[in-house]
Amino acid sequence: MTTRVLWMCQGGVMQGRSRMQQQQVVREVLLSMLPPGAPAQFRKLFPPTKWAAEFNAALTVPFFHWLVGPSEVVEVEVNGMKQRSGVHIKKCRYLENSGCVGMCVNMCKIPTQDFFTNEFGLPLTMIPNFEDMSCDMVYGQVPPPFEQDPVSKQPCFADIRSVANPSASACPKLQA
Repeated sequence: MTTRVLWMCQGGVMQGRSRMQQQQVVREVLLSMLPPGAPAQFRKLFPPTKWAAEFNAALTVPFFHWLVGPSEVVEVEVNGMKQRSGVHIKKCRYLENSGCVGMCVNMCKIPTQDFFTNEFGLPLTMIPNFEDMSCDMVYGQVPPPFEQDPVSKQPCFADIRSVANPSASACPKLQA
């Protein structure tokens, strides 16, 4: 996985593309993996209810272990109500292997949130923790606009990425 992630960051999907273009590439890849009509079927089967949010959280743990690593369903608060629609990824393999804030945000967080919220109709907010490399997914919670999301101001991992600019206040890959 490390070689593929580095290729994507240094020379593949990210190089020469804006933040929005990177996110669009990921969206197209996600849509290409689904059979025709899948988003509409998902919307019918999983309308944005507490049950659908909790069911998707329960499915995430076993089916995304290969991509993100160990995780567990946790209780979260959505619109003032407690429910078990959170997934705590203990140490995200994707984030850890890329060592890149821009890759996490542009190639995972924003496209995944957008895909679930807009294509499938089930809101999803992802909250990466750049200190311990964990991530929380909250099904049923509408994600904030990018400009209001704390990740929009996240600096690079200067000690991990050789291309990082330690004096920059936010990762340059997060700029439009």
